[in-house]
Amino acid sequence: MKTEVKALVVGGGAVGTGIAYHLARAGWDTMLLERDELTAGSTWHAAGLLPLFNMGYATSHIHAYSVDFYKTLEAETGLNPGFSVVGNLRMAQTNDRMDEYALYAATAETVGIPHEWLTPKDVKDRYPLVRTEDLKGAILHPTDGYINPADVTMAMAKGARQHGATIERRWQVDGYSWAGDHWDVAVTRMAERGGNLVPTDEQAVIRAEHVVTATGNHAQRTARLLGIRTPAIVVEHQYIVTEPDPALVEWRNAGNPQHPVLRDADAKWYVREERGGWILGPYEQKAPARFPYGVPDSFRADLFPLDLERIEEEYMSFIHRIPSSEHAGLKDDFNGPICYTPDGNPLVGPAPGLRNMWLAEGFSFGITAAGGTGHYLAQMMTEGEAEIDMASLDPRRFGSWMTTEYAMRKNEEAYDHVYVLHHPDEERPAARPLKTAPCYDRMKAHGAQFGCVNGWERPNYFKPGADADFDLTSRSFRRGKWWQHAASEARAVREAAGLIDATAFTKHMLRGPGAAAFLDWFTTNKLPKVGRINLTYALTEAGTTRTEYTIVRLAEDAFYLVSAGAWQAYDGDYLAKAVADNIDRFGMMHLEDVTGAHGVFALAGPNSRAILANLIRDAEPETALSNKRFPWLSQRRIELLMCPVNAIRVAYTGELGWELHHPVEMQNYLFDRLMEAGAGQGLTLVGARAQNWLRQEKSYRAFGSELGRDATPLEAGLDRFVDLNKDFHGKDAMQAHGIRSRCVTLLVDGPDDADPWGREALYDANGDRVGRLTSGGYSVAFGKSIGMGYVRPELTAPGTKLKVRMQRQLWDATVTEDSPHDPANTRIRVDG
Repeated sequence: MKTEVKALVVGGGAVGTGIAYHLARAGWDTMLLERDELTAGSTWHAAGLLPLFNMGYATSHIHAYSVDFYKTLEAETGLNPGFSVVGNLRMAQTNDRMDEYALYAATAETVGIPHEWLTPKDVKDRYPLVRTEDLKGAILHPTDGYINPADVTMAMAKGARQHGATIERRWQVDGYSWAGDHWDVAVTRMAERGGNLVPTDEQAVIRAEHVVTATGNHAQRTARLLGIRTPAIVVEHQYIVTEPDPALVEWRNAGNPQHPVLRDADAKWYVREERGGWILGPYEQKAPARFPYGVPDSFRADLFPLDLERIEEEYMSFIHRIPSSEHAGLKDDFNGPICYTPDGNPLVGPAPGLRNMWLAEGFSFGITAAGGTGHYLAQMMTEGEAEIDMASLDPRRFGSWMTTEYAMRKNEEAYDHVYVLHHPDEERPAARPLKTAPCYDRMKAHGAQFGCVNGWERPNYFKPGADADFDLTSRSFRRGKWWQHAASEARAVREAAGLIDATAFTKHMLRGPGAAAFLDWFTTNKLPKVGRINLTYALTEAGTTRTEYTIVRLAEDAFYLVSAGAWQAYDGDYLAKAVADNIDRFGMMHLEDVTGAHGVFALAGPNSRAILANLIRDAEPETALSNKRFPWLSQRRIELLMCPVNAIRVAYTGELGWELHHPVEMQNYLFDRLMEAGAGQGLTLVGARAQNWLRQEKSYRAFGSELGRDATPLEAGLDRFVDLNKDFHGKDAMQAHGIRSRCVTLLVDGPDDADPWGREALYDANGDRVGRLTSGGYSVAFGKSIGMGYVRPELTAPGTKLKVRMQRQLWDATVTEDSPHDPANTRIRVDG
């Protein structure tokens, strides 16, 4: 066995072999270790489905790559991966489900995934064994289907070897040690004795520059060895195999093709043909999480005891949908582990706090994702970044506050939500509330309906008189019942004043003699002077946007950095590593995460100055909030009665306003005083949804939407925040990209009952797809839908006419000038 490699992949399931294949194909000296046999984990008992259907942009790309890649493996390796390209038919029993499919299709369209719509009659004509009288319609993806998990894994393994990779079985990793420029990985030879896998006396240490863990069910053990936390915990998943169905056998003997993979999402199951019978896979409620602290040594390619009563409802609905299946007896059944994460998406990317350690864990659809994960992760490792933004799958999206109990409850929820209607405004209730700002109860008493950001409860909107934590009746694929409340809140900000809880913002303090020089190199914009602020960006090595920061300069060597609340661990880990790497270059620095120490209220609107004037204590209160003493984009320490506040004159809504950063222990006192002072000024509590609409009226880009690792700040139209006269990290790579596409704001003449969500495809007058939306909503200023997105550079001129696909129809959309509401920023700069 080799003891020195460029990249070591740990785990020999479909995901691990897919990664090893692509790293080896990229030219890296790669070795894969498997503690047992290839496919011995969840791969061996997977049903092998390849669903292209996914709401996530990155995940859709990953699945689409896999499906295309698997079709090439036999020609390359000589091994047939067992890909049956039968298509994938999703049926809908309700109009809401058809709306969901329309939104899924919008994402598919931006990725280039083919699909077609079928009526119930179409389904019945093509597949007469299926009962259709209670269906509303269906969507068919003709290019996917199912594959043999073991065969595709072996084909990728052979392809990896052909590209120079080494694959070693029966070696278990027992320890990882970082040596400054490489990993020393301690391994032990395993042997089978009495049906169990046991360690032998044969041991070795492998030196690897990079390590990738793809350990599947063993993710908890891997995390312990690395000294990190992971939410990847398995959940039980049952499926059954029937004896031959006589009607199906007759259908096939008559020369008819296989049925596509059939999904009745409202009944919570999938089914496909198997040797004249059917494989039924339900996603029932109350499937338990298992092995929260690691898989027992005695558990190999084993299964759990069956609990068929738990899936009785799904089995009966299967018979309803395919009546002939009632005459097919049960042939086999499985109850095996399938790994999940709290949001159902895998963990792909750098391990938090570690160098050259990459995670590929938590795959609930591992067969579908294996090829694409290998492709895009190999790009990240070998080229510095993937061609698509992988932030939504980054392992650091879950912070260190996460516990085992939290992960178990959320993973169980993710499992039983596989076929629940996925509204784009959905909020899942498990393990909530958990992280609450002190004002949570006060906000709740005012009717706050909360969303969850990085574990924090944050008001989405306010429903007067409501006392429920989760207003499930307000969700919709169109304008839900919450829409009217968000519209009222947005108007209040434009006409009077709004108060927004922004406590979830990520906040870091950076101090020290090297801080200024470091930040000047680390970010794209000029550094602000003391008492001033700047918006700026940190770039990836590939020159794309890694993080957006508001930098407040408190002193020559002290900086307060504010970034997106959803990305606390993601930003913190990247920043901490960059600081540590550059202390010798720039000088001593001290970085501290102060997110939990400071609450934040955003006060915005034309009456916001008058509200603060009632509270401020200053030697010259009449001028304390004037442009002369407190100009736009500046920061001051002020006193609001008995609460000391670090006030920043900036507003994400585009109105006169301040962010009030305060000691979190004084938050309720400050909240009460603000509400009292605002009672006569039209002060309204405002949630995140109205704020999202308002920032689009100002063309303010949002991280995770317009800003990400697949576009540069220049492509995002943020040239004014990039100082090309200085050197900064990623500058050369950014300029080498050129302008591949441009971010624009569009006003949409859409339907009366729906707005874009930010997943929709854009078309030009010739019907050619020219871009996609990244955000969407409603503009109270213009009385119509609004959106932001990326188009080809020649289509960015204001007045350009485009089309946007919403609810299966094309609607007129017009490119506007940047910041269509108050483009001169007169409302923000107004004096008083």
